[in-house]
Amino acid sequence: MRHLDNPAPPELLVGTETGDDAAVWRLDDHRALVSTADFITPVVDDARTWGRVAAANSVSDVYAMGASPLFALNLVGWNVDALPTSMLAEVLAGGQDIAVAGGFHIVGGHTIDDPEPKYGLAVTGEVDPDRLLTNAGLRPGQDLILTKPLGVGVVTTAIKADVATAEVASAAIESMVRLNDHAAVIALDAGATGCTDVTGFGLLGHLGRMTVESAVVARIEFDAIPFLPGARELAAEGIMPGGSRRNLEGEAELLDPGSRPELDQLLVADAQTSGGLVFGVDPGETAAVLERLADTGHTAARIGSVEPGSGLVVLA
Repeated sequence: MRHLDNPAPPELLVGTETGDDAAVWRLDDHRALVSTADFITPVVDDARTWGRVAAANSVSDVYAMGASPLFALNLVGWNVDALPTSMLAEVLAGGQDIAVAGGFHIVGGHTIDDPEPKYGLAVTGEVDPDRLLTNAGLRPGQDLILTKPLGVGVVTTAIKADVATAEVASAAIESMVRLNDHAAVIALDAGATGCTDVTGFGLLGHLGRMTVESAVVARIEFDAIPFLPGARELAAEGIMPGGSRRNLEGEAELLDPGSRPELDQLLVADAQTSGGLVFGVDPGETAAVLERLADTGHTAARIGSVEPGSGLVVLA
């Protein structure tokens, strides 16, 4: 989009320049609209579960901005010759499950005939401009909090290859359908200034972009990172999505791997679907934040700290 002649009006608080999670448009001094869109191909076999995962993934960008979703539109690609309409109804029901859980409304949408099924949402939310979280808000001295375990890409690849146990698959699905609403509120209450969600570009890509936009260095303690059950073992057996490998190759300039082996680097770059939030808070808030996240069912951890510098993720 950098080639487009698209001047930014003063009402546009967040546009394309920083690669943030959603666009933000100021309405007045106390209200701004947040807008985002996302859709994915199936990551699980069950249609309703896929709908729930895709909807949770789509609305996550709104929560990552510190906003609350208001309404959404369905985005559907469907192979009408190969897939029954009753299955699409189950996908949409899964999306509705997430809308009910998140307190927003799905009010329509658009469907096209597509050889490969796709589902997601275009979501509109609302935020107080003074409480807006962006990927340019990290500050030196902060602790980094990750609210969900990594490894979704590895496990969903194992599910597709039919090598994931029921327990491993269930844990990944439970993580993917968990909304980031409570995590966003906890981050805001703790005074977080910068936040993003961890999705297709992995922790490396999304946090790496934060370090660029915030002009800081993120020092990650690899052994502190939570992973989904079975993810590291599956990765060690060679189960790794192509997207994770492309992430590591494409974002190599953002990473100082230290002495960490390639497997650890790939896990940090693992492409997530409906991953958690990563945000910075003052160290004095960390214990309370982790306690509140645990109380709301999150598997969260302090995974490192923010240091002076610019545009680098350092593994320790």
